[in-house]
Amino acid sequence: MATVQANANEVAIAPLCAALDVPRASLYRTMAQAERPPAPKGKAVSSRALNSQERSTVLDTLHEPRFVDLPPHQVYATLLDEGKYLCSVRTMYRILAEKDEVRERRDQRAHVTYAKPELLATRSNELWSWDITKLLGPEKWTYFYLYAILDVYSRYTVGWMIAHRESAALAKHLIAETCGKQEIVREQLTIHADRGSSMRSKPVALLLSDLGVTKTHSRPHVSNDNPYSESQFKTLKYRPSFPKRFGCIEDARAFCTTFFGWYNNQHHHSGIGFMTPEVVHYGRAPRVIAQRQDVLDLAHQSHPERFVRKAPTAPELPTAVWINPPTTQPPVAVANEEPPTPKVLLN
Repeated sequence: MATVQANANEVAIAPLCAALDVPRASLYRTMAQAERPPAPKGKAVSSRALNSQERSTVLDTLHEPRFVDLPPHQVYATLLDEGKYLCSVRTMYRILAEKDEVRERRDQRAHVTYAKPELLATRSNELWSWDITKLLGPEKWTYFYLYAILDVYSRYTVGWMIAHRESAALAKHLIAETCGKQEIVREQLTIHADRGSSMRSKPVALLLSDLGVTKTHSRPHVSNDNPYSESQFKTLKYRPSFPKRFGCIEDARAFCTTFFGWYNNQHHHSGIGFMTPEVVHYGRAPRVIAQRQDVLDLAHQSHPERFVRKAPTAPELPTAVWINPPTTQPPVAVANEEPPTPKVLLN
């Protein structure tokens, strides 16, 4: 295109463009742009805009003591009642915005960023999870409150209680009694809970501090931060014998006595190698695994053709269990409870 422009005075433009395969429309547009004067820098100022003196007057008026706490609409209406017109309401907002004086007039609460709890358990009585759930009473709007403390590694229910109300004092009593029963020493245990009023109460916090127990809490509205207790309550309420309502608190206590006895001593939990929580909690798992392996070895010897790929092996315990495994390393075990069947990942 530069060649065409350089020879435009000597050769006709049409044949020259045809010879060089240059569109004439593009050539004419480029030449017209070159002759056009440069546009002024910055935003063009309208002839209808307020001059600097008028803008200063508007700003001073808005800064008057009687107007300093009023929005521009109120100032605009007051000035009209006084027979004055300075500018439109929108222009008042523009002038204030240029001075960075337009903001939320009330102080807003800054939302706290809660850290994701990342907890690890490699043995019993290292990490507990506790929560409170409602059990329907005999009539509408009546409830009984089930407090349950679960050992995360073994899934063993170390303590539970049913009361007529949710109370920080009752929670403190249950935790203290359970720690004494399990012979918890200082700096041994971490206890995790959601952000309920009892869980965050001062009596519970002071008790845990006195016992040397570390406490952690879930993030607000994140049920996955306390999966073990949530899943245990689901297991409780999905039992075939779980009633729609309890006739009295004694009925609820009798049912939970049966349930937790079954859960601790008879329920073969898939998250811990299909062993019962009581066996894992009190360290009898290696013996049970060895006994199961003997049975499987005998079955393999009797009918090796039935085991096509490899000899059967008894399920092992997870080496560690997580609540929110760190993203820097792969999880050892995924927190879950039946139902649904937990997914366990072993190193």
